[in-house]
Amino acid sequence: MLGNLFSQLGDSLYQHFNGMAGYDLVWLAIGLAGQTMFMMRFIVQWIYSERHGQSLIPVSFWYLSLGGGLIVLAYGVHRLDPVIILGQLPGTLVYSRNLMLIHRQRKAGLQTELAS
Repeated sequence: MLGNLFSQLGDSLYQHFNGMAGYDLVWLAIGLAGQTMFMMRFIVQWIYSERHGQSLIPVSFWYLSLGGGLIVLAYGVHRLDPVIILGQLPGTLVYSRNLMLIHRQRKAGLQTELAS
């Protein structure tokens, strides 16, 4: 029974990808790369928190969020998919703002150190 399910799934995937134009396959790869980058932010945050023994968010989390979010957003725009677009657009603004705040804080900290 399970073997039959996997066989049918394999056949469906083969037919789906076999019928795709090369251009669409490239966009599929772009979308999957963006989603992978977006997923990696959780792994980075988890490892960072484990190393520090507390729940922390490293700056790389925000860069992976922004990069992955923008790539998935571009994929959604290409597909004209309102679910993807509306799901990613607000996040990219939040990720950008967090990075701006982090850099502002670091700059203020450097200026304080230089003044001392």
